[in-house]
Amino acid sequence: MLQRIQQALRPLATPPADKPWNHDELEDLMPPALREAAVLVGLVERSSGTQVVFTRRTDQLRHHAGQVSFPGGAVELDDADVIAAALRETHEEIGVGAALIEPLGFLDPMATITGFRVVPLVARIDADYHAIPDPAEVAQVFELPLDFILAPDTLFHAEVPWQGRVRRIAELHPWPGGTPARVWGATAIIIDNLRQRLEALP
Repeated sequence: MLQRIQQALRPLATPPADKPWNHDELEDLMPPALREAAVLVGLVERSSGTQVVFTRRTDQLRHHAGQVSFPGGAVELDDADVIAAALRETHEEIGVGAALIEPLGFLDPMATITGFRVVPLVARIDADYHAIPDPAEVAQVFELPLDFILAPDTLFHAEVPWQGRVRRIAELHPWPGGTPARVWGATAIIIDNLRQRLEALP
């Protein structure tokens, strides 16, 4: 599965420079200039199958409090590129160092209503990793089966009125084994982008 996923990704050698694929949908909600950000979509190979690493944010954060997300954040001046930013943020948020992470490729950049242009980096995380969440940012680290989140009937879209327009909100159905919180919004959109890129493969 990891080999097929890598085939579906954009190459590491050329980080995405194009505008967010959902720019037109959110253009009226975004600030004039977006801040660069990166997240890490971590894949872990278990005996039961490939798992995806998620975090649940603490309830005290200014943005996305209590929500399920991927490790990540804004690209800082000291970061060499978006790969470095994703690796740094993953280490800071869940205590997993770069030595345990093998970057595979990029998904398409996306925009958020909080003013970020997010580049998702898909990577393999060593199965022996031990998460040490930063209590200031992360309340919990958990895994969900890749087969479940990519299943055609797992993700759905709801239409809700927001800021004078009807918006489409992506969300995952709860995993039967239990999910700490809703997986929706930007996190669900990133999953949908991965699924679409896989479906486009010959």
